[in-house]
Amino acid sequence: MVGSHLADHLLEHTDWDLHGLLRWNDDLANVDHLLSRINERDRVAVVYGDLNDQPSLHKAVATVRPDYVFHLAAQSYPKTSFDAPLETLQTNILGTAGLLEAIRTSGLVPVIHVCASSEVFGRVPRHLLPIHEDRPFHPASPYAISKVGTDLVGRFYAEAYGLCVMTTRMFTHTGPRRGDVFAESTFAKQIALIEEGRIPPVLRTGNLESMRTWADVRDAVRAYRLLVTVNPVPGAYYNIGGSFSCTVGDVLRHLLSLSARDDIEVVTDPERLRPIDADLQIPDTTKFRDHTGWVPEIPFERTMQDLLDYWRDRVRSGRNFLVR
Repeated sequence: MVGSHLADHLLEHTDWDLHGLLRWNDDLANVDHLLSRINERDRVAVVYGDLNDQPSLHKAVATVRPDYVFHLAAQSYPKTSFDAPLETLQTNILGTAGLLEAIRTSGLVPVIHVCASSEVFGRVPRHLLPIHEDRPFHPASPYAISKVGTDLVGRFYAEAYGLCVMTTRMFTHTGPRRGDVFAESTFAKQIALIEEGRIPPVLRTGNLESMRTWADVRDAVRAYRLLVTVNPVPGAYYNIGGSFSCTVGDVLRHLLSLSARDDIEVVTDPERLRPIDADLQIPDTTKFRDHTGWVPEIPFERTMQDLLDYWRDRVRSGRNFLVR
């Protein structure tokens, strides 16, 4: 999701040539609209590589010789990390180290964005909200632990080797193209499938009590561009997030209010529950806003409407879907 929106944003707001890292078996649905530009060699290209394959990273860096690097790639699903913790740790920690090592040994000096996660803060007591950058880490999943490693590896390469690495802890961000393993997106997908009669009017959920601060992915990628272009500070780390906070249950109720169907039953599915959850994710984003002037612009209501309409369009296209 984020990489595709970042490409859209950079094509519109910069004159940069864009190179996306691609594995041979990647799902390209989110970049279908960019493929023609790739074929026409119009500022967009792909280079094959994998975070778990060190030689491919060296080759990709040598081929592209980047001026800017946005490191967004990860095993990014917290619930999946409980089933595949070693893959998650290897991809996110060692993969980040491998990429930065490939850049370090290349002799290039790009501006680098390493994307960690708000999940590094994990379970934060209510009296310590909002979460500022120097709150202690208390990760609540193997994914969150891996992002602690990602965060620290990025800062280490800035401090030890002088690379211009900046690290972000982006809080919950969503919108069109959001993967259906995430709560608000699976809600929207299920509503769209129910509206088209593809599944019975039963919507399955996990934990609805988790409190989140919501941002639109299109605001997030604008923040990432400002991060690397507005006086970048090597070793800096920032919380980034939206301005609207509510529970996952509130999001579900809002999405249901956007549907004409009034017969949808909500059922808690034990398979969708994490063993433990980061249930209070409310950021203090003062540091990043003061440095860049960034503020979120897209309201929560538009984000949710656009997400639901995205899934309506996909369902109406006639594609077959797993219900997740």
